[in-house]
Amino acid sequence: MSSSIQRFDVGARMSEMAVHNGTVYLAGQIAEDGSQDITGQTQQVLAAIDALLARAGSDKSKILRAQIFIKDLADFAAMNAVWEAWVVPGHTPPRATVKADLAKPEWKIEIVVTAAV
Repeated sequence: MSSSIQRFDVGARMSEMAVHNGTVYLAGQIAEDGSQDITGQTQQVLAAIDALLARAGSDKSKILRAQIFIKDLADFAAMNAVWEAWVVPGHTPPRATVKADLAKPEWKIEIVVTAAV
């Protein structure tokens, strides 16, 4: 018997999060306010991740993997400063950062995480 899948904020195109077998899968998170710089957008994205993980009964110390898509590699150091202040020391997850053209021109960053419950 397979365990059930819980989906959160289900829309016509995608869900914001799914939980299956004790693992939380988040959709790519982007900033609500695209007018902010990379620091502000990264803070918004990480706050959204915190909120979603909390809804699933998890938190950032349980992130198994992070994928970061960044529009401009010139923003890499500033993004890392926000990231390093946010992650839990000793619980930093495996991570990849990729330069990418994002779906909307004002978006500077999108982050996808997978976490344990």
